[in-house]
Amino acid sequence: MVGIATKGQLRMSFLRWALVLVPLIVLAGSLAGALSGSGQTSWYEALEKPPFQPPSYLFGIVWPILYALMAFALVMVIQARGSRLRGLAIGLFIGQLIVNLLWSPIFFGMHQVSFAFWWILLMLVLAVATTLVFWRIRKLAAGLMLPYIAWICFAAALNFEIDRMNPDAETLVVGETSTQI
Repeated sequence: MVGIATKGQLRMSFLRWALVLVPLIVLAGSLAGALSGSGQTSWYEALEKPPFQPPSYLFGIVWPILYALMAFALVMVIQARGSRLRGLAIGLFIGQLIVNLLWSPIFFGMHQVSFAFWWILLMLVLAVATTLVFWRIRKLAAGLMLPYIAWICFAAALNFEIDRMNPDAETLVVGETSTQI
């Protein structure tokens, strides 16, 4: 059977893609943070933080929501089969997602606060580029990326301030405490 898909078929295709990609992207983001010890290390606790640092639990709420929004945006672009920019948009999305997933290991795992700042700026550039291409394909998909861009800007400011307030962060060694009974 050759022809244009019905609206029902398009909805089911969207649903199938969403059922795979939303959990996959949320899981990938969660694993990247968890495996690198995001905010759970004595090293991070020892760093001086700026006054606008939100409570740690907020990151665990915000990031899964952002990853879900990003995934839905990607699904919308994947569904735009007639767009000549679709391949570029998907490639940019994958690139910015990889950069995103590597930020936590760079900052929390390797303690490279200064490098992580430049890395998050790269993430921002790629996220903006992705959003601009998404805009040319599906405006709603671009709209779903805007909270992510706003959060990256906030995270970049936070990263910058932590780096500024802790010039020795890369070499900071936190001593283990022990008690004898």
